[in-house]
Amino acid sequence: MPSRSTPLTDFVRDALIHGQDRASISAVLQRAGWPAESVSNAIDEYADIPFAIPVPRPRASLSAREAFLYLVLFTSLYISVFNFGHLLFQFINRAFPDITQQHYGDRFSLESVRWSVSAIIVAFPVFLWTARHVAREVAGDPSLRLSPIRRWCTYLTLFIAVGFLIGDGMSLVYNLLGGELTMRFALKSVVVAALAGSMLLYYQGDLRREERTHEPRSS
Repeated sequence: MPSRSTPLTDFVRDALIHGQDRASISAVLQRAGWPAESVSNAIDEYADIPFAIPVPRPRASLSAREAFLYLVLFTSLYISVFNFGHLLFQFINRAFPDITQQHYGDRFSLESVRWSVSAIIVAFPVFLWTARHVAREVAGDPSLRLSPIRRWCTYLTLFIAVGFLIGDGMSLVYNLLGGELTMRFALKSVVVAALAGSMLLYYQGDLRREERTHEPRSS
């Protein structure tokens, strides 16, 4: 049975048991006032395959272990990406120094380089190990792709990546319009765009692969 019973899913199950086809079930529920999307989701709870009783599809589930793994995975990813970007910023500051800049983040700092390298050395192996561990588990049980914490963390990552891309574009246009676009600033914009864009493309592709894997199949 589905992981969470509701009057709607109970009705769909009983109707399927009594031999009603999915189109008829959908039509009568919508006539009764149920939203089309809710009806579709309830019907999709059950696989469209011939059997004596309705066969439930794999459902998303959440465990403390899953939450731990995905929180470690994405936290180590954020730490690695942020510090890698910060390290590249420091190299740009070194290659294109600007003595007029008084802000600490705009000056080359050996201490900042040391801190970023330390963070990457610790966080990136953690990310790689956790990603490999999660990938093995998903390969063994594809239904784990439906994990709510996985989807939430993935969409949060997409949101953060899009936010950085928007902010990066705004800063670039602002400096361009003000005639203050320098090689130093342009290179930093490229770094932000490359890192955020890479995360966006990878995890967007991961969601698409997930949708293709679990899209409903007709008998």
